[in-house]
Amino acid sequence: MMETSTQAWCNPVRRKLAEGKPVIAVTITVNSVDVAAHAASMGFDFLWVEMEHSPITLETLRNIVLATRGHGAVPFARVPVNEIWTAKRVLDAGVHGVMFPFTSTPELAAQAVAACRYPPHGRRGSGAGLASFCWPAGNYYDMADENVMVITIIEEARAVERIEEIAATPGIDVLFIGTSDLSFSLGLRGDQNHPKLHGAIDRIVEAGKKHGKYLGRPAATAERIAEFQKQGFSLFQAKTDLGLMMDGAKQLFQGMEAIREVEI
Repeated sequence: MMETSTQAWCNPVRRKLAEGKPVIAVTITVNSVDVAAHAASMGFDFLWVEMEHSPITLETLRNIVLATRGHGAVPFARVPVNEIWTAKRVLDAGVHGVMFPFTSTPELAAQAVAACRYPPHGRRGSGAGLASFCWPAGNYYDMADENVMVITIIEEARAVERIEEIAATPGIDVLFIGTSDLSFSLGLRGDQNHPKLHGAIDRIVEAGKKHGKYLGRPAATAERIAEFQKQGFSLFQAKTDLGLMMDGAKQLFQGMEAIREVEI
């Protein structure tokens, strides 16, 4: 169950990263509280609630936050655009972290941090009645400033060109590489194996390590996670809820052709 004392409470994702352990997110794309609640109890560290590329609404996000209290995975949300108001709304719904897409300049990186911190450290508005209801008891404002995680998604060529400045931005917790969009931005049409993409990833990794940021990227299998860990990555976006369902169906139907031919 969620701890009720703030004595030593820490965002569990932040804590695991600080301990040098990998964290894995399941991506929630369907507008279903049931799916999110089940996913939160399956062993993942956090829910990547997808609000950029899915029909999930703020109302559903709020219900997901409430339905997953006490489960193993805490809720994070990817907002549709890097703006203070988009982050404000998901934070006030009670999420523990925000993923900001297309954070391609140091100004946007600073804006992401400001959106997640109360004055004087940032520009978040003080309307957290809903959020404080589902966090541990205590001073929500202080806890949120210390525990809300800021994840900036690097997915454009222009972001790579300014990665030193972005990585140096105080308050950013994770540089997450959107490898597919970055590939498209580099003119590679989604090619994940091109040397040009690998070179860009290397630059991001180097900057992240230099400035003490955690590194993240998509990873669909345990083998890929192990491979990327060796490169310095520690936060991983696993498959979507629909992708995991498809994997289960494929596993079921492997070899079913022969069974279907058997007459009963």
